[in-house]
Amino acid sequence: MTEVTELMRPEGEALNTKEVLLNLGPQHPSTHGVLRLVLQLDGEYVERIDPHIGYLHRGTEKLAESFTYTQIFPLTDRLDYLCPPSNNLAFALAVEKLLGIEAPIRAQYIRVMMAELARISGHLLITGALPMDLGAMTALLYAMREREMITGARMHTSYCRVGGVREDLPDEFLPKIREFCEIFPNRIRDYERLIENNRVFLSRTQGIGVISAADAVDLGLSGPNLRASGVDWDIRRDEPYEIYDRLDFDVITREEGDCYARWLCRVDEMRESIRLIEQCMEQMPEGPFQVDIPTIAFPVDKERVHCSMEALIQHFDLSAYGFDVPAGEVYSVIEAPKGELGFYIISDGSPKPFRMKVRAPSFVNLQALFGVTNARYLADMIAVLGSLDPVMAEVDK
Repeated sequence: MTEVTELMRPEGEALNTKEVLLNLGPQHPSTHGVLRLVLQLDGEYVERIDPHIGYLHRGTEKLAESFTYTQIFPLTDRLDYLCPPSNNLAFALAVEKLLGIEAPIRAQYIRVMMAELARISGHLLITGALPMDLGAMTALLYAMREREMITGARMHTSYCRVGGVREDLPDEFLPKIREFCEIFPNRIRDYERLIENNRVFLSRTQGIGVISAADAVDLGLSGPNLRASGVDWDIRRDEPYEIYDRLDFDVITREEGDCYARWLCRVDEMRESIRLIEQCMEQMPEGPFQVDIPTIAFPVDKERVHCSMEALIQHFDLSAYGFDVPAGEVYSVIEAPKGELGFYIISDGSPKPFRMKVRAPSFVNLQALFGVTNARYLADMIAVLGSLDPVMAEVDK
């Protein structure tokens, strides 16, 4: 029998409610992918959440055992598919640590610039998607306009390579990025004017889904979800990789820990990403864009592949068989748009990893959906889920 409970209306009149189970997702626009939440409701009061994942099981970690290290890059694209350059970078750094090599300085600047463009791309989506989840569609249409300025490829760029990047920047790229950096700060202000004083958006996000700093640390949250609770931690500054220690930027934090603070953190982080991109363009030196190690890197001059037997053999050998990586194990981590993205790899000395494990931030961040926040109503769960900004492809990996 369904248990009937009695609630009180504000004016004191009794209201009978029934305890029911509700499936939210997996086919629901506000679950941000194929996430199924089984909600135990007492009226609109959420008493329990039972999350179900597994509807998008790509088996990335297991597939990697059958792929060479170069062939794994397209798999990493499909983790957080909104920000593929960040996924590529995290994996490349892990393999390079096993090999004991570093990418050339120019390649490091290119990688960082692409990672910050990816951060903007990911934050733009949630900047518009969270208001849309709560009923305001206009912001998402504006945000999509800016995302299309970054690259001609919508997703799955596979731009990184072990030891550098796939190819050098085209001549017209930097002028376009400079134009974007000039335009974008004003566009960010447009989003704020559109949303920040909207009383419906504020009432749905301010004071909702509050996560304390202690709870955020205990849950292992990272990225904007951690910093919005007042924890001043950013891997780019605190454990710098590539050339981040040469760049000047501020780590954005908020104290409130609610849905609105998480939204604001991402908006302000886009401004810092513009600063980082501009510094990369100013400091980027000329030079090679990948290591000069024929057993690891593809031929730089692709035209030589058509007319040189040695270059053709090098290209074919790397494409078909890959390269051996010394036996050992490594964990490498970066500050991805969603938070701490890490790759743990065990190598047995072959061209394919013996084991690979992905520490995906969305998987960990989803722990905060229920239990530590003050979100207890069905409408609040939508706001909290959107503010955590999960991508199910890196949850269900």
